[in-house]
Amino acid sequence: MTAEGDRLAKTLPNSKLPLTAEAVIADYRLAYSSRRASVIGRAEVLRGNATFGIFGDGKEVANLAMARAFRPGDWRAGYYRDQTFMWATRMSSVREFFAQLYGDPNLDAEPASGGRQMGNHFSTRFLDESGQFRRSVDMANSSSDVSNVAGWMPRLLGLAYASKLYRDNPQLEDVQDGFSKRGNEVAFGTIGDASTSEGQFWEAVNAAGVLQVPMALSVWDDGYGISVPISAETTKSSISEVLRGFIPDDRPGVDIHVLRGWDYTALVEGYLRGVEKVRSGHKPAIFHIVELTQPQGHSTSGSHERYKSKDRLRFEKEFDCITRMREWIIEQGIAGPSQVEGWEAADKEAVEAARDLAWEAYQHPIREDRDRLVAILRRAGGHEAEAIAAGLAESTKVTRSMVMAGARRALASMRGSDSAARSELLGFVEAYGRENSERYNSHVYSNSPESPLKVPATPAAYSDTSPTLDGRMVLLRNFDANFARDPRIFVVGEDVGRLGDVNLVFEGLQAKYGELRLTDTGIREATILGQATGCAMRGLKPICDIQYLDYLMYALENASDDLATIHWRTVGGQKAPVIIRTKGHRLVGIWHSGSPMAVVLHALRGIYVAVPRNMTQAAGMYNTLLRGDNPAVVVEVLNGYRLKERVPDNIGEFTVPLGVPEVLREGTDVTVVTYGACCAIALDAARRR
Repeated sequence: MTAEGDRLAKTLPNSKLPLTAEAVIADYRLAYSSRRASVIGRAEVLRGNATFGIFGDGKEVANLAMARAFRPGDWRAGYYRDQTFMWATRMSSVREFFAQLYGDPNLDAEPASGGRQMGNHFSTRFLDESGQFRRSVDMANSSSDVSNVAGWMPRLLGLAYASKLYRDNPQLEDVQDGFSKRGNEVAFGTIGDASTSEGQFWEAVNAAGVLQVPMALSVWDDGYGISVPISAETTKSSISEVLRGFIPDDRPGVDIHVLRGWDYTALVEGYLRGVEKVRSGHKPAIFHIVELTQPQGHSTSGSHERYKSKDRLRFEKEFDCITRMREWIIEQGIAGPSQVEGWEAADKEAVEAARDLAWEAYQHPIREDRDRLVAILRRAGGHEAEAIAAGLAESTKVTRSMVMAGARRALASMRGSDSAARSELLGFVEAYGRENSERYNSHVYSNSPESPLKVPATPAAYSDTSPTLDGRMVLLRNFDANFARDPRIFVVGEDVGRLGDVNLVFEGLQAKYGELRLTDTGIREATILGQATGCAMRGLKPICDIQYLDYLMYALENASDDLATIHWRTVGGQKAPVIIRTKGHRLVGIWHSGSPMAVVLHALRGIYVAVPRNMTQAAGMYNTLLRGDNPAVVVEVLNGYRLKERVPDNIGEFTVPLGVPEVLREGTDVTVVTYGACCAIALDAARRR
């Protein structure tokens, strides 16, 4: 340790923190750089170089402390205030921050989302170029952020639950290599204090306490939800006060730590001690970080001077975490004012350089596209083409939509012409459209070698000894075979364990495979799906059981905004092959038997939707999907569990191809296309012709 490090250690009574002067200085410089990036990012939005900005100013020091407890193999599910944490853990960088702000689709520049998400929506790429999992145990991992408020909380629960399964289920011993080191990984979450009013927060915290999973959740409390003060949001104006009943007594619960967001050493010590308990004992914890500030307000959409009092604004200036850390560094003799000013000047310049490099990298290929079009238009000649070319050439800031709009306008002006110039322009428009479609619309569904669409079709095989049983028995035997085949497969949901499902489709399987393979949950559909989503991101094969299709509405936001878009919004960098099993389509009412298929089809693009006509078809679809890597919903027809079906001899092995029509009856007069419960109705009508 250096002399400065020795001096620093003496300023921390009874502390065993791994802090040297060099470490403190590095932390301060990163915090300062992050603040400069927030300020510059806001300016970039206001000058029109980006569409929207929301930044992590005011949370920098707490982010740094949290990062000190983060280890390779750990996971994050958080929100847009975490830029300092992402840089401290090297899961992102200043230049990537600006590339995402501008919407750069180049994955080398913006690996989190290829420009498909707003700024400060972070993620890492845990899939390789062929869509296979990398070794997450050797990496720092961030699941892909979403903007729906508290929408990441159910997934956070699932990321932590995977650690529980890897630690406690011996059947996973031979399949956890690369995914877990005996469940030693912590799932770090972050959320704003205002967002704790959302139901998904409460579901996740309650479930974490019940399940006892290694979840370390930080609540950034800056006193406001945009303009609404905490007194109008949270009982007692304190989420930690409200949650005191979760603190363990002689029963398991959730540890709660309250720390001040400007107190650097207390934050570091609090996180290191608190997260170590989470990691070693699988004890969930909440870190309520109070007295935080928001120097630029909520986002670029408004000014906080409009709703904060003069006293509050004074407090925010006095208790700004970077100001306090700077004062502390000087007071402790770690550095003098002139040294700190020198670092700040250098770091400000470095952030501005990163911005300039990111902007140039974003603009350069678009300018090349613009220049190609301008050359085509000038070769074409004509007043309209020349005017469009001149306008594009003079633009100092260009977008691909500007280029395409100009090309189409010019093409429209040449209608009726059969010239070579028009043909050349048409070729540009068509090629540019294909390029942009791939650039912005790819990876809605998996295209990896494990895509369900690439699973070979294996017909059901029957013999003279094939038994005829209730339809539910076809599914039961099929699930039994799959559970025996692949220890990564498990199901979570209401009544799926001891009862074996309300329709007895899993009857007896919990006794055979254990409670960690077939697990009963409370009535909490959003976090049942979240458990499955987080586990799927960590290499497991979860079946999320939603008792009835109507109840999927409780989890629809997570299915639509998160699960359905994971692969698309990361441009193939992440996936979560969850199977949502549910029942419905009875066609006799709206409760426990409804069929909101239009909602499902429109809301879940990115998730395959399968509505098999009987239980044998359902079994074949499950076999296909369990061998694939795209999420899916399977809606079992409620009328079919007690109807008799022959059980295939190759139960658990036969597959039904997705999206391939099945001809049930041939005829010459009319074609009827239908699905699910309607198939029996259509066949009955055909017989009655």
